[in-house]
Amino acid sequence: MGAASALAPYEVSAYNTAATSENRIHDDSVAQRFGFVGALVPGVEVYAYMAHMPVARWGRAWLEHGGAEARFLKPVYDGAIARVSARADGDALALDVRSRGAHCATGRAFAPAPAAPFEISGAPAPTATRPPASEHSLAPGLKLGVRPVAFDRAALAAYLEDIRETQTIYLAEGLVHPGQILRLANQALVQNVVLGPWIHVGSSVRNHSLARLGERLTLDARIVSNAVSKGHAIVDFDAVAHADGRAVASIRHTAIWRPRQVASAQ
Repeated sequence: MGAASALAPYEVSAYNTAATSENRIHDDSVAQRFGFVGALVPGVEVYAYMAHMPVARWGRAWLEHGGAEARFLKPVYDGAIARVSARADGDALALDVRSRGAHCATGRAFAPAPAAPFEISGAPAPTATRPPASEHSLAPGLKLGVRPVAFDRAALAAYLEDIRETQTIYLAEGLVHPGQILRLANQALVQNVVLGPWIHVGSSVRNHSLARLGERLTLDARIVSNAVSKGHAIVDFDAVAHADGRAVASIRHTAIWRPRQVASAQ
């Protein structure tokens, strides 16, 4: 089985980084209206927990040219232990996250191999006034941009503390964490439309190069689909994240932008 079979499960004391965010699905009372026990830990943070395993397996090479996909099945709750496991699956790693007895996320991480980035460019910058999220404002074919951001060492250290990351490579080499890059995909929604409570349900990511502290990070996104399934309105979009104009990741991002509410008990 090789080195991959030797990876010990990785446990994280989950932390809800978005308790004060505009997305009130990360608030206990609002989340309970949708049938959850309490506030959800953001999916991008669960992805960050999962990313620990391919870095443990392949190191810096995975950050440069690896990939991963993740599907978030059930919530991880603030303060609960999230247990991430990995097993060899050919040249890949099969990933699972379990918490409070539930199977919360599944995915795969891919061995480092160069891949061409998506061809997306010319996404407009967010405007000062955002329209409400709708089938029109999130129509297939529309492009969404984000405001540029750069992370310094203090911001990286605070983020690594929030996600309980124990890998030392990020601070030692001044590298942006892949979870911080995936957060840009969330911002493609948040900065362009006004959302009610919404849920990130999955992502597929291919890394193309390292992102470093101080570099100007941007993202161009294009809506692929917007449809209703089982009462949920779901948007899929492709995106390319750049650092100082260099492609660092291609992302397929899926979110429930209008969840089905659970009927109140009579």
